[in-house]
Amino acid sequence: MAHEDRYGLLISTSSDKAASAYREGVDLLLAGWTGAADTLERAIDADPDFALPHIARARLHAFYQQGDLARKKAATARELVARRGDARERAHVEALALAVEGRLPEALAATLKHIEAWPRDALVMAMPLGAFGLFAFSGMADHDQARQDLCERVAHHYGEDWWFLTLHGWALTENGNVARGRPMTERGFDLRRANAHGAHAVLHAMFEDGSIEAADRLVDEWIPTYDRAGILHGHIRWHQALGALEHGDATRALAIYADVLQPTATQAPPLNAITDGASLLWRLNAYGHTVPKALWAEADSAAQKLFPKSGLPFADVHMALFAAATQNQEALATRLAVIEQRVAEGKLPAGPVVPAICRAMQAFADEDFAACVRALTPVLSEVVRIGGSHAQRELIEDTFLVALMRSGELARARALLDARLHRRPSLRDTRWQAAFA
Repeated sequence: MAHEDRYGLLISTSSDKAASAYREGVDLLLAGWTGAADTLERAIDADPDFALPHIARARLHAFYQQGDLARKKAATARELVARRGDARERAHVEALALAVEGRLPEALAATLKHIEAWPRDALVMAMPLGAFGLFAFSGMADHDQARQDLCERVAHHYGEDWWFLTLHGWALTENGNVARGRPMTERGFDLRRANAHGAHAVLHAMFEDGSIEAADRLVDEWIPTYDRAGILHGHIRWHQALGALEHGDATRALAIYADVLQPTATQAPPLNAITDGASLLWRLNAYGHTVPKALWAEADSAAQKLFPKSGLPFADVHMALFAAATQNQEALATRLAVIEQRVAEGKLPAGPVVPAICRAMQAFADEDFAACVRALTPVLSEVVRIGGSHAQRELIEDTFLVALMRSGELARARALLDARLHRRPSLRDTRWQAAFA
């Protein structure tokens, strides 16, 4: 009997149990829900020669920076699919394996080619999307537009699918079309509430349109249904901490940090763990709140173990926050030397924006606000190239805004703030208004 995945694509297993577990595991993976790893392992146990659960499991290992396990699973999947798999499955495995191996430009090319042939292959379609997807980490300045364009191109293949609505809506939101993106994402989320990516995408829309109180209520109501081990649990609470900071509530933001983001508490994947922790502590400092030095030292120690060497620009920028905040100039100089060498060799798609941000953060920590402004001014429009979301990258703009104010450039600061207020009206009642009073 031929089996299919949930999107009607043939899968090369004759085992009912393997097919059922694979379908469930992929849905859990697409939803960012707990249980995906165990469910995919059940599929492997039911049919060890079925390649697709091996490569899906490899992707989960890669999320948690378990590189050896991820590459081993990917290699196994390649061997198996070569013996028993059709053209679609072979291309599916190859696209995911390239991503697992960190060959991101090749993975993106393979992924886009695959989507043209098999647009309903959701696990491959997922790879270019989101704040940490292949488009976001491509170094492209227009990756928000690229995500929207891709989703628009294949939307008719998905209809009212809960997963696709979630990601399509978020792509619209990130590309500035919140009015269309938010209801689309909410529609997908309502179709499947056990969907962390859905909750997350709705929170981004609420962030962009200034619905801070509604976002806080959503997290309070929904988060008890989501296990603390969930891949996005800590990051969703990070969003709630940002909401607290919108209203100057540093005590609540720090309580959220202690509960789910601090190294001794977090269960997040490494990239989320270091970026969420660093950005929240940095924001607290930048907005004039006191952050105990011990918190920075503890977080920095954990981060150095997770990301000891330069690699992904988004991670490098956040590692620069740790180095600046702890005044570890040697660590920053070592990382910068590698980054600048890669820029000089043309091997860093994000380009000169990365070292410029790193230097600006050190200048800010040194209270040389004029130097911070000088470093960021020529690259501010290029910050998008480091990847991540608007909410995450706003840290750079916030730093620039505070540096302008503290260096006496109030007219430029006012103009920048006015542009943001046009996009996010809720800011009229926040810390920035007090800063100009």
